[in-house]
Order: sequence, then structure tokens, then C-alpha cells
Amino acid sequence: MSDPGAGAPSAFRQAVAALAAARPRPEVTLSPLPPPRRLAPHAHALGATVTEGGEELADGRFVLLHDPAGDDSWRGDFRVVTLARADLEPDLAGDPLLPEVAWSWLMEALDARALPMHAPNGTVTRADSAFFGGLAERRGQAELELRASWTPADPADAGGHLLAWCGLLAQCAGLPPESGTATAVTALPRRRGPRSN
Repeated sequence: MSDPGAGAPSAFRQAVAALAAARPRPEVTLSPLPPPRRLAPHAHALGATVTEGGEELADGRFVLLHDPAGDDSWRGDFRVVTLARADLEPDLAGDPLLPEVAWSWLMEALDARALPMHAPNGTVTRADSAFFGGLAERRGQAELELRASWTPADPADAGGHLLAWCGLLAQCAGLPPESGTATAVTALPRRRGPRSN
């Protein structure tokens, strides 16, 4: 994990340390990413991939922003900004309830860890691809993309927010809940075939 720097506020350094200490389930791999430079005075970014049996099932981004002056739209001085992507079976992409279900997974993941937060925002997007001409033999593809942001009530809980998001990412990938946890919504069935870029 990248160092936020000695000049960063202590609250931000503590939050980044909490992210570094977080240990997601074994199928989720975290890696540092270059943080965005224009969204806030201080930022820390992580990439995540969910793999099982050598196959990548989902990926995403988790960014922690900090503006010591605060931001009215955030209702605080920290903000989490996330992206989660997973391939779907094409028939699932047409389910009219899919966006609501995917959003509920995020809210349930945060609730399950008792992580209060403010001002949640987000979008759930479904994209379908069909192939023609020389590519006509390829199966259709569908992807789920969930973009979300929220303000942690306590930035010291940043590691818990990261773990909740990793749980969402694993659920989008079709993995069963970890032992000892329960989910009210069934995970997505796993997609077939390798992920194409």
C-alpha cells in the first residue's frame, strides 16, 4: 500500500493505515493504484480483483478521499468512492430487478458490519454486447457495473468499509458468503468462459 506521506493530516494517515490492515477473503486481491488528484486534497486508491481457480470473476476500485475543510455534498470531510464490475450471464442482464438487488447488496454489506454512513449515492449499469460478422461465433456478453460513494460516519472504520465493499465485489462475482456470515440475497450465478478485455 502506498504511503500517504508525512505531510498528510493524522486522521487521513490513520484511515489509510486502517485500509492497509484490512484482510479481505482469500479470493479478493488488493493492490495500490495511483490516486485521483483533482477530487480532494488527499486521496488513497486501491484496485481489487476477485479470482477463483485462476479465473478473474470481478474487479473494481476503492478510493478514500479527504478534504480537511469538509464538503457540504459529502456531509463530512471523508468520502469513499467505489466501482465494482462483474460479467453476467446474458439472461440475467434482462432482469428488471437487477439494479435494485445489486444496490441492496452494498447497503446490506455495510449494515452487516454495523458501519454507519451518510449521503450514499450510486448508479447500477447493465451493458449487453452482441457480436457480428467475423465475431459472430462469440457468445453474447453482459456486464454489471456498480458505482457508489458514501461518507463514513467514522473514518477510523475505513478498513471495515473496505471489507464491506470487498464482500459486495465477491457477491457480484457469484461467490457464496464467507462462513459465519449470512446474506438475504442470493449471489449472481457465475459467468461462463474467460473474461475478455
